[in-house]
Amino acid sequence: MNIIIAGCGRVGHTLAEQLSNEGHQITVMDTNPNAVQSVSSACDVIGYVGDCTSFRSQLEAGIEETDLLIAATDQDEKNMLACLIGRKTGHCQTIARVRSPQYSDEIGFLKEELGLSMSVNPESAAAHEMQRLIQVPSALEVDTFAKGRVNLISLVIPDGSVLDGLKLRDYYPKVKESALICVVQRDKDIVIPDGNFVLRAGDKISVTLPLSSVNAFLNKVGIKAKRIRDVLIAGGGTISYYLADSLIKAGLNVKLIEKDEERSRELSELLPRAMIINGDATDKSLLLEESVEDMDAVCALMDSDEANILLALFIRKETEAKMMTRVHRNSYEDMVAEMPVGKIISTKKITAEYITRYVRSMQNSLGSDVETLYHMMDGRVEGLEFNVGPGSRAAGVKLKDLRIIPNTLICCISRGKYVIIPGGNDSIEVGDSVIVVTTKKGLNDIDEMIAG
Repeated sequence: MNIIIAGCGRVGHTLAEQLSNEGHQITVMDTNPNAVQSVSSACDVIGYVGDCTSFRSQLEAGIEETDLLIAATDQDEKNMLACLIGRKTGHCQTIARVRSPQYSDEIGFLKEELGLSMSVNPESAAAHEMQRLIQVPSALEVDTFAKGRVNLISLVIPDGSVLDGLKLRDYYPKVKESALICVVQRDKDIVIPDGNFVLRAGDKISVTLPLSSVNAFLNKVGIKAKRIRDVLIAGGGTISYYLADSLIKAGLNVKLIEKDEERSRELSELLPRAMIINGDATDKSLLLEESVEDMDAVCALMDSDEANILLALFIRKETEAKMMTRVHRNSYEDMVAEMPVGKIISTKKITAEYITRYVRSMQNSLGSDVETLYHMMDGRVEGLEFNVGPGSRAAGVKLKDLRIIPNTLICCISRGKYVIIPGGNDSIEVGDSVIVVTTKKGLNDIDEMIAG
């Protein structure tokens, strides 16, 4: 596909890299020549210096031959106007990055009036991901499929667990809980395991299971986690607002620390049921005064990566609270991954994941469709949900008779109101949603997982 990405910031750079790696023809545009040069030299893309809200600039960048325009500048109004021009001029599909809570509340109207194919709110998406993690306190990652009825959770096998030393083919007789262990990370190795694989304590595993089975599974494998009730949020930006609002609506107690006095007053009006504290979240005395040791979860969401990391390291020394740390800069991510800072939250990666999922849906040619896409295990594994349409080669064949490409596993089938953890005698049917995990990047259709 021919894709124009307007905006060469963090989100634009991440999108250009990811979509280029998937084989798309990418043109990036920005008014800053240095930003264009940075992205075009780092990725296999064409760079164009120009204003995405200019009719002439869009024509020169090739909008008339473009299948998709993604407007990802740091200004909502600019993104929406660029999409309107692109839609009218190039008759292409359009995606706008829209961050303001005001516009998010009106996004249905705006999408219809502007002809947007999709809108993405990075801060809202990140807040939603953090809320999922808080709902399953012991999980490192929580991805949802089948409209929320199926979870793919990542966790570490603890010492003394029934899973330690267990051969996967013996899982159900031993644990007697409907779940499928579909990915294992041991040290730096990633494995899509078969029945002969033996689990060990310390393995990071991804498990597919129905929502109703999560707590029973965790209890049986030796992971005892109390429910999260009290959450501390450091930083009062947009992402913090979205997260606090959703947690309060879910019945949790929220404390939010914001350094700026005017923003603190504004948040007090927006979030009357939260406790808003005007102060420095990196101040040790303030944290102790606010009983940080009693918090069940702490979210470091300040503008400064350094402040977030320092806070996370301090929290880890003081408490066993679930920790989530926002990191903006690419140069920090690999380094921080080795630190005890909990779950790293990257809005640019979450945004890129949402948009990549949509792009794959656009490529659908056989009636099967990428409904959901997640990157797992530090981006080395993809979890995909496909809708199975008429004509699929996978339909009607028992799984034991399907020749599936290496390092790929069918881990769940959603059929109507039923969730099936599949065995060899199960089959995929037209109309099913099928969840697949794979180390092969770029699958666009369920038939692409069939060898030959």
